Amino acid sequence: MEWSPAEIQRVLYTARVMKQEPRSPSFRHALEGQHIALIFELPSTRTRVSFQVAIESLGAQAVVFEWNQSQLGRGEPIKDAARVMSRYVSGVIARVKSHDTLQEWQKWAGCPIFNALTNRMHPFQALADVMTVWEKFGYMSGLKLAYVGDGNNMANSLLVLGAKLGIDVWIAAPSGYQPPLDLVRWAQQEAQLTGAGVHITEDAQLAATNADVVVTDVFSSMADDPSSADTKRAVMAPYQVNAKLMALTKSEAIFLHCLPAHRGEEVTDEVLEGPQSAVFDEAENRLWVQKSVLYHVLADSSAVLGG
Repeated sequence: MEWSPAEIQRVLYTARVMKQEPRSPSFRHALEGQHIALIFELPSTRTRVSFQVAIESLGAQAVVFEWNQSQLGRGEPIKDAARVMSRYVSGVIARVKSHDTLQEWQKWAGCPIFNALTNRMHPFQALADVMTVWEKFGYMSGLKLAYVGDGNNMANSLLVLGAKLGIDVWIAAPSGYQPPLDLVRWAQQEAQLTGAGVHITEDAQLAATNADVVVTDVFSSMADDPSSADTKRAVMAPYQVNAKLMALTKSEAIFLHCLPAHRGEEVTDEVLEGPQSAVFDEAENRLWVQKSVLYHVLADSSAVLGG
């Protein structure tokens, strides 16, 4: 999320080229001879498979290991593991519980650390979302995107990324579950440069009215305290994305969800399987944005962002 709007646009453009020309020789050997580690402290389906495919389709090799099956799970300090790991691999893709853990990896590693999900941000998913929006509408700036539900890592990521791309972002979440103030301020600063809108509300209907894009996520995330899950679901119930809410959107509006979905909780089956749903295009686009980012960061200097 630290990249400039121009750098983000370049990543998205490359992702679309990769999708249109999946067997292009321009990318097939871009990372040949490199090894990239995938570290999972949390369960993964789409992230693990899509990253491994992206890595191998660029000519590199993926080294996958689970946190709890390594010395990290027995208490090895990250500052030790990071310094050792970065002598073996060209980059580390980490899916971890705490954003502090990711920052510790970034502090000590001598190679790029890619955020595959933390409790604070989910940047690759947000990139896949805006790529899907761009595909569906042909542009992004000026569109209204309404995120409805838990103000979690997805809401945080879309808030900042949307602001950088000129999108009118609305986050509808109950009090106590809205994005942190520092991220809201960051998004507002970006919006001043791009003409985007940043709106935080408790009113799901207001957010959805005339929206071009509606996004939601599970009401109870993997890192949440299981003992409070039922209470949280009760608070979130009015924020379900259903046919009534989607009826408030524009006629060509699309629905997005990072998956896996809890059908009947944050979204109804009718919406998820309905004509406005673009969730499976969105899921596919994870592969392409991840492949594009790896290419731009790890390939030869001619391919590095800004080069």
